[in-house]
Amino acid sequence: MANGTPIGRVRGLGPAHEGPHHWLVQRFTAIGNLFLMLWFGVSLALMSSYDYASMTDWLSGPLNSTLMALLVISIFWHARLGLQVLVEDYVHDAGTKFGVIAALNLATFASVAFALICIARIAFGAA
Repeated sequence: MANGTPIGRVRGLGPAHEGPHHWLVQRFTAIGNLFLMLWFGVSLALMSSYDYASMTDWLSGPLNSTLMALLVISIFWHARLGLQVLVEDYVHDAGTKFGVIAALNLATFASVAFALICIARIAFGAA
């Protein structure tokens, strides 16, 4: 005798059990990137000068620094998701795949942390 329906026995099994969530998060970060990059482009286009003092003054505002932090997080998260898919598709050895994804995560999180510290230093006037 079989337990449950055929679809119930296989649900959650196989390589695609995490696929829909990963795909959906990638689409959400793409939409976020679209709006945040639109804000960033318009903000830069409306600036009269691009020297260091003007840029730090612009980034020290609470709205601009918050949106810039969100932009950095969204871009790096989207890039990490895309690169993870490439690694999962083209690296076939399990140990190598684990190492490459671990290095990818480490590089992504370190880059985001560095960018957020830089934004915070400018936003709080320490730069």
